[in-house]
Amino acid sequence: MNYKDTVSWMFLQLPMYQNKGKSAFRKDLSNTVELSKHLHHPHKNFKSIHVAGTNGKGSTSHMLASILQEAGYKVGLYTSPHLKDFRERIRINGKEVSKQFVIGFIKRNKSFIESHNLSFFEMTVGMAFDYFSRKHVDIAIIEVGMGGRLDSTNIITPILSVITNIGFDHTQYLGDTREKIASEKAGIIKNNIPVVIGETHLETASVFRKTSEARSSQIYFADQLVDVTYDSDLKGMYQKHNIKTVIQSIEVLKSLGYKVSDSHLKNGLLKVMTNTNFKGRWQILGMNPKIICDTAHNTEGLSYTTTQLKDETFSELHIVFGVVSDKDLKDILKIMPRKAIYYFCKPNVERGLDAKLLRDIFEKNGFQGSVFESVEQALSEAKQNAKKEDLIYLGGSTFVVAEII
Repeated sequence: MNYKDTVSWMFLQLPMYQNKGKSAFRKDLSNTVELSKHLHHPHKNFKSIHVAGTNGKGSTSHMLASILQEAGYKVGLYTSPHLKDFRERIRINGKEVSKQFVIGFIKRNKSFIESHNLSFFEMTVGMAFDYFSRKHVDIAIIEVGMGGRLDSTNIITPILSVITNIGFDHTQYLGDTREKIASEKAGIIKNNIPVVIGETHLETASVFRKTSEARSSQIYFADQLVDVTYDSDLKGMYQKHNIKTVIQSIEVLKSLGYKVSDSHLKNGLLKVMTNTNFKGRWQILGMNPKIICDTAHNTEGLSYTTTQLKDETFSELHIVFGVVSDKDLKDILKIMPRKAIYYFCKPNVERGLDAKLLRDIFEKNGFQGSVFESVEQALSEAKQNAKKEDLIYLGGSTFVVAEII
C-alpha cells in the first residue's frame, strides 16, 4: 500500500472516534498495553510530558514543544485530531512523521492490529511512541485524546503531568459534573510525578488535591503561582491562561534539571507556529474583510472566542458555523452573538450535525441564518456578502476549520 492507501485503511478499517463517536470509545487500556508489549514498550525509551484538559491542551502542548526546541532539545509532539494530514499528529521539532514510516509501521504490525481489533487512536498512539523511540527524542509532549484515565496515551509514566482546565465536553463519556470530569482527567496523575493544574475551580481543586496527595505527587496551581505572562504568536485571548500553565510547567522542568533560559521561554512562545507548524487557533485567514477561524468547539472555548469577537472592529459580523452531532448546544446558544448573519454547514465527518437541523435549533432560539451543503460553500457565500469593513468568523468544530485551512 502507498501512503494514501495506508491512511485510508486506518480510517475505514477500524473505529475512529473522530468520525464515529461513541462506537469507537474504548473503556480500558488493555489493547494499548498489548500493542505496547508487541512493540517492546517504546514509551519507556524516552522522557515525556503528559497534557490533559477540556480546553487548551493543544495550545499548551505546542507552546511547551516550541520552548524546549528553542532550548536545544529534540522534541517529539503527539496531538490530535489533525486538520489536513494524518501526519500532523506525530512530529519531531515541528517536522511531521514521514509517509514511509506510516506505511512501514502499518505493514509491520497490520496482522497484530487486525487480530486485536485495535481502534484508530490505539494504533496511532503506538505508532507515535514507536517513532519517538526509534528517533531517540530527548523528550516528547503527549496530548491526551479524551479524558485521561482511560485514554490510550495513559500507559506512559511522564516526568510531568499537566491538566489545563476542566469544562463540560464529552460528558456522555466523562461525566456530567466538573467533579466527575476532573476525576477522569486526574487519572493521568502518577505516583511521585509532579502535576501542574492550569486553572483553579472550586469544584475541581479538591479532586486534584486528593488525587495528588494519594499519589505523593507535588501539585502546582499555575493561576495562583504565576503573576507574569509573556507575549505569544498565538493570539487568542484565552492563551493567557495557557501561557501561565506553560510558565509553571517550565519552572518544574527546570527543577528537574532541564536547561531553559528566559530567552528560550520568550522566543519559544513567540515562535510557536513557526517551530511546531501549529494552526487553527484564532488564525487570521484573510483581510478586507477580515476572516478569523478558531477550533474552539465547546462552551468554555467558544465563550473566549465570542468575547474576543466583541473587541474586534467591524461593521457587520458573519459567522460560518458547524458542529458535530453529539454536541450539547444548550449552553453554546447562550453565548453565541445574536447580532450576526449565520451560515450553517455540516463538517464533512460522519459525526457532523445536519446543517438544517442546526439551523432549526438556532432559529428556535431567535437566531437567523441560511443552510449550505458544505463548509466551503458557506464561507464562499459569506465572502460574497461581506463588505471590506465586515468580519467573518469560522468555527464551531475542529472539522469546520480543517476543511478551510
